[in-house]
Amino acid sequence: MATDVVIRPARAEDEREISELLRSVWSRVSEPGPERPAGAALFDERRPVEGFLVAERGRRIVGYITHAPASPLETNRHVRHIQGLAVLESARGSGVGQALVEAVCAAARAGGARRMNLRVLGHNGPAQQLYRRCGFTVVGVLPEEFLLDGVYVDDVWMSRSLSDPHEPAQP
Repeated sequence: MATDVVIRPARAEDEREISELLRSVWSRVSEPGPERPAGAALFDERRPVEGFLVAERGRRIVGYITHAPASPLETNRHVRHIQGLAVLESARGSGVGQALVEAVCAAARAGGARRMNLRVLGHNGPAQQLYRRCGFTVVGVLPEEFLLDGVYVDDVWMSRSLSDPHEPAQP
């Protein structure tokens, strides 16, 4: 595990550094959408700064993760969804990604969530391995959901419980 890394909530002043990190690691292996334009806002109504955690090594952000409610429905408020995870190439393989996933799951659990979901591209084996190490299992696959560079790629849905299955439901 990454013992020299501190996981903390993101701050508004982290936006530029997180955006640069995201642009530096963008690839079709992990992202079906277009590359984020330089200068585009990262934090917005859909992705508020409060949903981000960052991993710092020294004073440098080496990774981030973001999560949000799975939907706006009150009946679904106990479910969170990981919306993004990125780790600098130089920090990969050192436990930063796992530390971020575990931290975001702990934060969601502390906020009353019972389940964490995510989507990952079918050809992104390293990400799927990371999520499996963190207790996620595949709960569904949308075959050929994306056409990326002339190749059809599956959309893999994964999920993990955040609570004790014997604990009573909270109203």
